[in-house]
Amino acid sequence: MKVPFHIVQARRQRVAELLQQSQYIPLKELCRRLGVSEATARRDLAALARERTITRTWGGALVDFNQRFPSFRERQFKARAAKRQMARLALRQLSPAITCFFDAGTTVYAIAEALAAHPVQQLTVVTNSLPVADVLVEVKGVEVYLVAGRYLARQSVLFGEPARRSLQLWKLDVAFMGAEGMTGAGLWNSQKDVTRFQRAVVEKVARCIFCLDGGKLGQEAPQFLLPWSEVDCLLTDATAGELKTAGINLGRRRLLTAHESLT
Repeated sequence: MKVPFHIVQARRQRVAELLQQSQYIPLKELCRRLGVSEATARRDLAALARERTITRTWGGALVDFNQRFPSFRERQFKARAAKRQMARLALRQLSPAITCFFDAGTTVYAIAEALAAHPVQQLTVVTNSLPVADVLVEVKGVEVYLVAGRYLARQSVLFGEPARRSLQLWKLDVAFMGAEGMTGAGLWNSQKDVTRFQRAVVEKVARCIFCLDGGKLGQEAPQFLLPWSEVDCLLTDATAGELKTAGINLGRRRLLTAHESLT
């Protein structure tokens, strides 16, 4: 029996609402919540994807944050001076013959630009950022490797389950990571699959340095990433006083302040 169109539309609206709340839902879980078959759920997802409400993924669906979130190029020039200051300090954390991970944020990209200008010899760089790979691939003394993963063009990033699996091939000495916000509770980021990948990096690397400019101080994002107790180091241009006012209290060994180091 054919289901009335208004019932189908109501069900698809419910699908969109669930995805807005959960960011990612596997297909079987979606079927369980809606009480429908996999064939019906696939048709609903395909219809929503045609309407650009969601982006389909293998085995589920992902809210189209790639379209809603500002692109890499749109974010690249925001707080540019602060990012350059932080990048110069970040280079001091590198030494020859180590393996490091570069995240896909624009602050980390500024570190890659600084590294291109002042190379560290025998350095191996693993990244999920195509812009980072592009700026470093021809730098003498630096070897560049990309993780596998789903590619989002506007964000110029590779992520997802394949990216997490390929990350396991590497032994990482240091990682430079970004986030969308920092509060007294910890670090925040924009999307669930991004935070899952970043947590995989944190678990894999010997030392993880999160790089956030002062404009992100006091800002939250849809996904909680990590509490401060699990953060090895914060690199920022915010002052120690500004951080303390925001409820962020890190010891000197866990804090790199570009503001203080360059004054």
